[in-house]
Amino acid sequence: MGKYRCSVCNWTYDEEAEGQDFDSLPDTYTCPVCGAPKSAFVQEGGVKEERGVETTVADKIVEQLEAFGVRYVYGIPGDSNLPLIDAIRRSDKIRFILTRHEETAAFMASAHGKMTSELGVCISIAGPGCTNLITGLMDAATDRSSVLAFAGQVPEVYLGSEAFQEIDQIELFKPFTEFSETIARDNQALKLLTMAVKYAYRKPGVSVLSTPTDILAEKLGEKVYPPEKRLFINKTSPKEEDVQRAAELINGCEKVTLFAGWGSRHSRDLLLEMSQKLKAPIATTSRAKGVIHETERFSVGVLGSIGSKHAAQAIKNSDLIFIIGSGFRQANLVPAGVKMIQTDIDPTKIGKTFDVDVGIVGDADLVLKELMPLIDEKEENKEFLDHIDQMKASHREELETEANDLSIPINPGYVVQAIKRHAGKDAIICVDVGDHTYWFYKKFVCEGQRTFMSANIASMGFALPASLSAKLDYPDKQVICVTGDGGFGMLMGDFTTAVREGLDINVIVFNDGKLKNIKKEQLRDNYPEYGVSFPNPDFAGFARSAGGEGYRIEDPTQLDEALEKAFNSEKAALIDVVVDPDKTAASTKRVD
Repeated sequence: MGKYRCSVCNWTYDEEAEGQDFDSLPDTYTCPVCGAPKSAFVQEGGVKEERGVETTVADKIVEQLEAFGVRYVYGIPGDSNLPLIDAIRRSDKIRFILTRHEETAAFMASAHGKMTSELGVCISIAGPGCTNLITGLMDAATDRSSVLAFAGQVPEVYLGSEAFQEIDQIELFKPFTEFSETIARDNQALKLLTMAVKYAYRKPGVSVLSTPTDILAEKLGEKVYPPEKRLFINKTSPKEEDVQRAAELINGCEKVTLFAGWGSRHSRDLLLEMSQKLKAPIATTSRAKGVIHETERFSVGVLGSIGSKHAAQAIKNSDLIFIIGSGFRQANLVPAGVKMIQTDIDPTKIGKTFDVDVGIVGDADLVLKELMPLIDEKEENKEFLDHIDQMKASHREELETEANDLSIPINPGYVVQAIKRHAGKDAIICVDVGDHTYWFYKKFVCEGQRTFMSANIASMGFALPASLSAKLDYPDKQVICVTGDGGFGMLMGDFTTAVREGLDINVIVFNDGKLKNIKKEQLRDNYPEYGVSFPNPDFAGFARSAGGEGYRIEDPTQLDEALEKAFNSEKAALIDVVVDPDKTAASTKRVD
C-alpha cells in the first residue's frame, strides 16, 4: 500500500485508508480537493513500481530520440552507459557509430549539426569519457551547432561517495552548455530529454544529460512525447522600422559591399539577387565560404586573415558595409567613417565590437526578403569595381601559376589546385586548422562545394571526424578531408572508423613534419623555431594497414593520378603529400 500526492494542492491519496489501489482508479478520477486530474498525482516515498512494464528508462530515451528524428549516436560504450547502448542496439531507426575517441564522437555530433541543422547526439562513459568530449562540445557551443551529449554516470545511489570514475559532470559542462541536468529519477527522463533538445535548438548550442546507470535500467512505461506537440523551432522576423531604416541607408550610399556570414548559409539566391541589384561586391566569412559561388561576377571570396586581398579591398573602398548573419570580427580591416548595417538572430552580436548605424535582429532570409523590394537598383560604379576586378584577375593568374608549379618539395598551393581539379561541384570539404587552412581558403575557388571547419574555437583534429559525419549524412556526395599532419595525427585512429563503416572519404594530408602555423607565429613574434617539429609515421602505410587506400606523394607530377584513384575508389583513401616545410601562407591584412 502506498500514498500518492496531488502535485497541485498536495492532498494525499492513501491506498490503505481508501481501500483501493491508486492504479485501479478510473482515468476520470480527480483530486477531491482541487479537481486536478489523476495524472497530477505522484507517488510518495520512492519511485513507483509500474506493474507489467517491460521497457526501461533507456528504452524510452531511445524511443524519444527516434521520435525527434535522431538517426545516429556517436561514441564509446562502457559500464556506465550500457543500458542506453543496448537500447540503441535494439533500435531499427538509430545507428550507433563506435569511435576510437570521445573527442571524435563530439566533433561528429557538432559537424552533423552544422551540416544538417539537425540535432547531433554523442555518448560517453563516466569520468575520462566525459572529459574527452569537451573539445568537440566546445566546438559545437562556439559555432552554434545543436548537440546533445549523454554523459554516462556511476549509479545514482553512489553519487557523492567518490565512486570509481565519478566526477561532478554538471559543474564540468555547465560553463559552456545551454542545459545540463542529471536524470535522477525514472519519471524525469522524458521531461529532461525534451528540455535538453529544446535548449540545444534554441541558440543553437549544447545540452548535456548525466545518466546514472541504475536509473537507466529502471522500468518506465510512459508514452513518449509527440514532437509536433512539444518541439517548436521558429525564425525571428525583423522589425519593419529597422528594415525601412536599412533600405534608406542603402539607397543613399554609392559603394555598398555585402558581407555574408554563417547565418546567411541558406540564403544564397537572395544574397545573389541583392548583390546584382546593388552591383555590390559580396564577401563571406570563412564559415560561409561556398555559400556564394566564387566565380560569380561580384564575389570577392573570404574576408579576414585567411581570406583574399580583393575582399579586403572591397571593404576598404566601401562607404557602406551590410553584414548579414555574422558577428564580424574583421572590423580591423574597416577604415574609419564607413557606415555599417548588421543583421543577426542574436542581438548581443550586433554592435558588439564596433558602431552600427542600423541593427536588425532577425533571420537572414527573412530580412533579405523584406528588404529587397525597398532598395533601388544601382548602376555599376566603375571606379569602385575596376580595382577589385584587377585584383581578382591578378589572383587568378597567381592560382594558374601555382597550378603549374612542379617544384620539389611540393608547393602547398599546387596541392590546393590539384584538389580543385578533382573535386566535384557538390563536394563537401572539411578543413582542419593549420597553415594549410590559409592555403585552402585563399586559393580554393568554390563553385558549389560546401566547406566546414572549426571556426570559433579553431580546434585541430576537427576535419577527420567531420568528414565521417558528412559521409554518413550525404553518402552520395564526394567528401574531402583537408588536413595537416599535426591535426590528422591527433585523431588518426578514427580513419579505421571510416574503413569499418564503409565510408569512402578522401583524406589529403599536408605533410611538412611540423606545426608550421605555430612556427610562423614564433617567427612573427621574434621567437626562434622551437618545439614544433616531429617525425611522422608512414600515413599512407597506416591507411593501407587499416583496410583503406594510401598513397605517399613526394613528386607533384604523381599527385593527379593518386587523387583520381582515391576519388574514384569505393574505400576510404588517404593521400600523404610531402609539402615544402618552409613555404607558409601569409595572413591578409588591411590593403593600403
